[in-house]
Amino acid sequence: MQGMSERQYAAHVGLSRGAIQKAKTAERLVLYPDGSINAAASDARRSETTDPSKTRKPPAPKLKPVPEAAVAAVGDTLREQGLAVPAVGGGTTFLQAKTANEVLKAQERRIRLQKLKGELIERARALALVFRLAREERDAWVTWPARAAALMAAELGVEPAAMQKVLEKHVRAHLDELAEVRPDFR
Repeated sequence: MQGMSERQYAAHVGLSRGAIQKAKTAERLVLYPDGSINAAASDARRSETTDPSKTRKPPAPKLKPVPEAAVAAVGDTLREQGLAVPAVGGGTTFLQAKTANEVLKAQERRIRLQKLKGELIERARALALVFRLAREERDAWVTWPARAAALMAAELGVEPAAMQKVLEKHVRAHLDELAEVRPDFR
């Protein structure tokens, strides 16, 4: 066989075998004496004799636009792992997106495992614990001047009521300063 079979030529041009048989019957293909198809000559003849308006063009794949937040998340994940990040507007490749997805899945599994081991606690629980500890600390400081004023007054030889009043004033001022500090748990 000198040339291609109908099936081979159909695969070569991206048509069905039936379409190749019709083109063969309409003598739009160049054949060798053994009946096989001369691919180069047939391609040229088909392009000359085929009406472009009657050819089917494969539909363009409909791609959904990717939100900028998703692209930014991919970039952030790649950057955190020390991997190459595409330039802004340069477009993320499928491989980069897949790598970022795998990294995120691994991070999620690690976090889930840490929760199961008891190494991580919920944010609300941590906030409640910190708030409770801070309140206990504040309450301890508020009651401290009443407990310590008499002892300090005896050592310094001053009146206990005056000492307590001064201590309470300074402790409350200090606690007011500490109340302005707002922890950021993000």
